Amino acid sequence: MSQEGSAPCAGLILSGGGARAAYQVGVLKAIRRLLPHGAPNPFPVICGTSAGAINAAAIATHATHFGQGVRGLEAVWSGFRAEQVYRTDAWGVSRRALKWLSALFLGGVGAHNPVSLLDNRPLRELLGQVLRFQRLEQAIASGDLRGLSITASRYTGGESVSFFQGHQSIPEWGRARRVGVRTQLGLQHLLASSAIPVVFPAVRIGDNFYGDGSVRQLAPISPALHMGADRVLVIGVSGRVGVAGDEQVPQRYPSVAEILGHVLDSAFIDMLEGDLERLERVNRTLEYIPEKARRREGPDLRHIQALHISPSEELDDIAAAHAHELPRSLRFFLRGSGATTGAGSTIASYLLFERGFTRALIDLGYRDALQRENEILRFLGYDPEQLYGRSGTVPVDLW
Repeated sequence: MSQEGSAPCAGLILSGGGARAAYQVGVLKAIRRLLPHGAPNPFPVICGTSAGAINAAAIATHATHFGQGVRGLEAVWSGFRAEQVYRTDAWGVSRRALKWLSALFLGGVGAHNPVSLLDNRPLRELLGQVLRFQRLEQAIASGDLRGLSITASRYTGGESVSFFQGHQSIPEWGRARRVGVRTQLGLQHLLASSAIPVVFPAVRIGDNFYGDGSVRQLAPISPALHMGADRVLVIGVSGRVGVAGDEQVPQRYPSVAEILGHVLDSAFIDMLEGDLERLERVNRTLEYIPEKARRREGPDLRHIQALHISPSEELDDIAAAHAHELPRSLRFFLRGSGATTGAGSTIASYLLFERGFTRALIDLGYRDALQRENEILRFLGYDPEQLYGRSGTVPVDLW
């Protein structure tokens, strides 16, 4: 059951997407099943943004026991209720909505500078109960983890800031509109990374306020490479599985929910998919550069293997089928915008922290990953035939 050659330094990249991040848990659950018993953490480098940062932190803090971390994630996501993430009572939702209406249309009378549409203090309490950040340094010291990166967007200056905690050999970095800052990671970094603008409040870290990391993250794969990954597994949460250009001609003006959903997708999904395309182009270009010339340019000029797993079904359709699970107070405010039906359900898919929806996404991620089991095992440096015999298929009773 040994690995082929030396162990690769695989990076795990978990993108943002609100409740859609449940899909990532299903993929990780499948990877836990595929790995042989006693296998070490398969991802020395872990990077997360927005809701993906929460999943990344949970896996990284359990780097010495990868399977235990995945089981814990599944337990939380399988039992999710929206009230664990944001206030869902009618008074709390109405009060914040009225503040925003006053700020927008009444010149701010009585608004007192509203900070967000939803109050996510329940999420802070939940994360404080389930995450133990002190385990990060222990995992790094033992060699089970090279580093964890959590990306947030700095409102002053507009940079994408990747806060990281990792091996002492990892240097800080700086590129156009993006920097890597070494720090002791904590709860505030997760809340900042997942603070969807307008929806959740910004978080103060030091002298600056930060919001959702997906908003200005021009190169989502970059933090993993800076921390030493030589290959990356990217788990996306795109809600569209069609080929570009195959959309139907619209018959009506888009609803408010459709427009807002388009804006959210552009922040959470488009940057990641664009960065993957750039990586593939660079890899193809490197094939035409002689090895000797590449060595002269240093370690930055190297081929990076990328494996991308994303939903095989439309997440918007799944969200529409579960929209009735949203808290009544939220359904009341979203119904008029068209966010609970049809094409407008993109908004609902980001806020549907309810067990019916999250379990459906976990199941989908699990099935999608098992369909690509040989790819995943080879990516992680394992030979499927050595692990599971000539069939290369994982035994049903392995777990």
